[in-house]
Amino acid sequence: MSKDLDYLLKEKRIFEPSKTLVDDTNIKKWMDEHDISDYDELLEKAEENPKWFWDDLARELEWYKPYEKTFEWNPPHAEWFLNGKFNIIHNALDRHAKGTNKNKTAFLWESESGNVRRISYHELYIEVNKFANALKSLGIGKGDTVSIYLPMIPELPIAMLACAKIGAIHSVVFSGFWAKAFQDRINDAGSKVAITADGFPRRGKLLNLKENVDKILENTPTITNLIVVNHADVPVKMEGNRDVWWHEIMENMDTECSTEEMDPEDPLFILYTSGTTGKPKGVVHVHGGYAVGVYSTLKFVFDIKKDDVWWCAADIGWITGHSYIVYAPLLMGVTSLIYEGTPDYPDPGRIWDMIEKYGVSVFYTAPTTVRMFMKFGEEWPEKYDLSSLRLLGSVGEPINPEAWVWYYKIIGREKCPIMDTWWQTETGMHLITPLPISKLKPGSAVKPFPTVKADIVDDNGNSLVGNGGHLVIKSTWPSMFRTLYKDPDRYIEAYWSSFENTYLSGDVARKDEDGYFWIQGREDDVLNVAGHRISTAEVESALVSFPGVAEAAVVGKPDEIKGEEVCAFVVLKQNYIADENLEAALRHHVRCEIGPIATPVCVNMVSDLPKTRSGKIMRRVIKAKVKGEPVGDISTLANPEAVDEIHKLV
Repeated sequence: MSKDLDYLLKEKRIFEPSKTLVDDTNIKKWMDEHDISDYDELLEKAEENPKWFWDDLARELEWYKPYEKTFEWNPPHAEWFLNGKFNIIHNALDRHAKGTNKNKTAFLWESESGNVRRISYHELYIEVNKFANALKSLGIGKGDTVSIYLPMIPELPIAMLACAKIGAIHSVVFSGFWAKAFQDRINDAGSKVAITADGFPRRGKLLNLKENVDKILENTPTITNLIVVNHADVPVKMEGNRDVWWHEIMENMDTECSTEEMDPEDPLFILYTSGTTGKPKGVVHVHGGYAVGVYSTLKFVFDIKKDDVWWCAADIGWITGHSYIVYAPLLMGVTSLIYEGTPDYPDPGRIWDMIEKYGVSVFYTAPTTVRMFMKFGEEWPEKYDLSSLRLLGSVGEPINPEAWVWYYKIIGREKCPIMDTWWQTETGMHLITPLPISKLKPGSAVKPFPTVKADIVDDNGNSLVGNGGHLVIKSTWPSMFRTLYKDPDRYIEAYWSSFENTYLSGDVARKDEDGYFWIQGREDDVLNVAGHRISTAEVESALVSFPGVAEAAVVGKPDEIKGEEVCAFVVLKQNYIADENLEAALRHHVRCEIGPIATPVCVNMVSDLPKTRSGKIMRRVIKAKVKGEPVGDISTLANPEAVDEIHKLV
């Protein structure tokens, strides 16, 4: 990548948290206990002595046998909490179910149709024990892999926790993926047991999950049993001795099950990348370091208190859901909200109604969701009482400044700091993130979490300030992935071979003069226009800052002279009336915001952009259409009709 990657985004606004909020935060109280006066001193001391920092936090969890060494770092390999004995489930469930949190709600679940289940820590403990015993009855034990393909229902975290309790490794596959993705991941993991549901509702329609799974299981030779949750009363065919109903196998199971004592480095789960650009990568996380990492970040970044109602509005099928729906909230003994449906169904007030109804105090969602609600207009959130909110969060992609400010003003009512977190499937936990005590710049992920040595470098590994470059990490952290499943060579080649002893994230970013990080997107989301490398995220941000634009996607259009030209697709806000001059106005706006080199050669108005069922814009599909290439598999799209609309335009 060119060392002179253009920095095009200039954001100068600063938002400071109130003193009242700061003084009550977990991180401020922890700093006071350790005689640390301010944010900069915290980062400095933690970087100087990471073992002290992580050892202090790890001791807040319970260990069957105390570890003898905090970590050992031989790049690219790390081991954490050496020679200890640990199980994440003892900390996330067992100790709460038998302590003061016994009757506290662990999961508050709402279905798309509005049905509600409240599951206490003790009730969750019983269900997890029963299902752990059910898995054991099918021959599953320590080191075996179980593949899980479930919608957002309580049985999903129960299955994950049960696997971990007995030392088995879970591999969750997002239920919005085509079943072929489930097949590929089963075969790579060599799973003996698979878990799915009969079906689930999506925007009022029933989707038959089991029927899709049946089509691929003949190509999964390691599977001996399929466990099926009867969730939606969809008629299904049960196959001989292979298939078993969840409720039937649970009927006579013992409500107690011993928790396996694990080495902290024993695998906890495999989570596969989506594989849109090649063979899926099986990212391996382990019990000890992962637990300490996600526990510490939820405690400090989102300042979780014992009486909070926490809502991470992601899908458990992704790393965000693993870390901050299932494991971290349970480790902290907090009440966590799980929602089965889509955020705007049956109307755009659904999320805000749930925040009011359940008194959600900390809310964590994706920029895509924020921009979608910008499109619907302020009138929807203004109908609801959102005064219970204390902190907001952003995850999954860079958030453009205008969306950040809208989120802050309209949802947070100008009193809730936004924790804009950068991390990945591979990192397990937040690596670059504000803390509630940080001064915030809209669109910036602020600074690295304590002990994390992040940097921006050019192609030769030289540090950059002000210019865009490769985002890298030059230290170990407890929840870093340990390898790629059955592919250790690819682990080194993909992540550690570009720069010595340095993790290559694959993201493009820049660091400003204050040390704040600005994530610009993936390296393959950078356009080369006449020798200038331009981040698509920054052009999209400029477009969305134009009044009337709700969402934008930018791709490169081949050009014989320039190499690429900027081609944009925009979705307008509801009730916004466009005139014949809108395209010219948008092009002029980008020219003024960024510069002539970034001006789109075309701006297409569309009613929607192609998205996965999790709400992520599929730029790959748009790019293929613009280039006249095959779009490939679009079975994961929630709105395939959007592809047809783009096809007519290009």
